[in-house]
Amino acid sequence: MKDGYLVGFGEVMLRLCPPERKRFAQALPGQLEATFGGGEANVCASLAMLGAKSRYLTALPENPVSAAFAAQLRGLKVDVDHILYTKSGRMGVYYAEHGAAQRGSNVVYDRENSVISLLGPEAYDFPSMLANASHLHITGITPSLSEKAYLTTLELVKYASSQGINISCDLNFRKKLWKWRPGTAPRELAAECMGKIVPYVNWIICNEEDASDVFGIASESSSIEEGKIDAEGYCGVARRLLERFPKAEYVAITLRESYSANHNNWGAMLYSRAEGKAFFAPNDANDEYHPYEIRNIVDRFGGGDSFGAGLIYALHSEEYRDPATAIRFAAAASCLKHTIHGDYNYVSLAEVVNLMNGSGSGRVMR
Repeated sequence: MKDGYLVGFGEVMLRLCPPERKRFAQALPGQLEATFGGGEANVCASLAMLGAKSRYLTALPENPVSAAFAAQLRGLKVDVDHILYTKSGRMGVYYAEHGAAQRGSNVVYDRENSVISLLGPEAYDFPSMLANASHLHITGITPSLSEKAYLTTLELVKYASSQGINISCDLNFRKKLWKWRPGTAPRELAAECMGKIVPYVNWIICNEEDASDVFGIASESSSIEEGKIDAEGYCGVARRLLERFPKAEYVAITLRESYSANHNNWGAMLYSRAEGKAFFAPNDANDEYHPYEIRNIVDRFGGGDSFGAGLIYALHSEEYRDPATAIRFAAAASCLKHTIHGDYNYVSLAEVVNLMNGSGSGRVMR
């Protein structure tokens, strides 16, 4: 693993879920399960649990809830010493209702006027935040919150790029967000803003829909609505992204086929500019793409973030950094996340390597 911190910047929220896949109407009034979650925080937590030096950057109100979050990440060995605290403001909240069978999951956001959405780039000390950093990870979620959060993200990647820091970006389009400019549709605003951020990025990460939603670059041979994925069709998506963004070295795309809320096929592709080809994972005995068939999903929230963390870890390592191995590692890490409750991927390096190498029976380890 290379020296230097693997850093993530973005919003973290309090996550509130009805227990046992109940609906909100069944659980309330009553108890909700409280955890924390947010794309970039999830990545930093996963990186730390894999054994990397990770640092999480955000802005939070100075109160006991924020302190509890920081203590949790610190307990996972994430550096939280550069979090910006303010005397006023709030932490965002998201309510997550888990789906089952043919009923999909649902998310309700309550994140208006969160601290990170109210602060512009002038509030942050970028040199201190990125001191001893070798990598910065961002997503398309934070700039979707407000114009100030967008400008902060843009200035942060500009500074990181000027310092030679490697940058990854998960496009992470959220249609319920990107509403801070009245009269501009979410996809139009996302295209404009991410079109100014992504030119500074080395590694582009997205799911099977994000490139289409943000940049209008789609795989014509796939039908997301029907759960049908033509993996090879995403090679063209990756090539078009690399043509548009000449700094980018890799495009990674997760490939989810959703048969129900509990049953998904899961795999991924990594396209390398240097090698001019795509690498898929997982593969069968004939080295053909054959996705993980995940039944009885425990929690799919954070699945894409666990993939991003796995990819960042692998590409910064000595042992797993070649593209064919890196995508196998990332796909395995994110497959395991579907078995874990909450946003964080509580798996070890050994568990990821075991699955990557074919040990996926779920047998008791004694």
